[in-house]
Amino acid sequence: MTNEWGPLGALAGEWESDTGGLDTAYSHSQGKVLGTPFMEKCTMKPFGPVDNGDQHLYGLDYKSAMWRGDEENPFHTEVGYWLWDGATGEIMRGFVVPRGITVLAGGIAAADATEFTMKATKDGSPYNIGENQYLAKNASTVAYEVTITVGKDTWSYDELTTLRMNEFDEPFAHTDHNALRRVG
Repeated sequence: MTNEWGPLGALAGEWESDTGGLDTAYSHSQGKVLGTPFMEKCTMKPFGPVDNGDQHLYGLDYKSAMWRGDEENPFHTEVGYWLWDGATGEIMRGFVVPRGITVLAGGIAAADATEFTMKATKDGSPYNIGENQYLAKNASTVAYEVTITVGKDTWSYDELTTLRMNEFDEPFAHTDHNALRRVG
């Protein structure tokens, strides 16, 4: 892909992981923190430019789903956009999780970066986390951070979602990481 997509260009395509992903989260059904392996499928389709006055964004429309073991239905799905502003080096990921969470995370990266980090906080500026009333009361996401590492026909992520949960006196660190390989 041409350089209009900056560091996102290498991510265009179809991706899968084996069961190398690891979700470390609180299990309500078991009443404890578990590290659970998962597999993932992700598609990223390029688009652009999107013009906002003098700003010209290029992006990837993405969908991602994760499964544990032999589950028929994914335990986690996301839809959204990854965006690149070549003039400023701003890189963003906007996504929705069907539990009632919307995140716009962002950061700055070089056009040829093979590693970059995006962050968001609740009530942050300019990168924010929005959530429904139930989550705000019981398991509020107060911070989100993801570091992406891009290789040749592979990419990986390390994600930290910090939650204020009724089950814990201190903020809880929910982590996810995975490595995906190009399949299309």
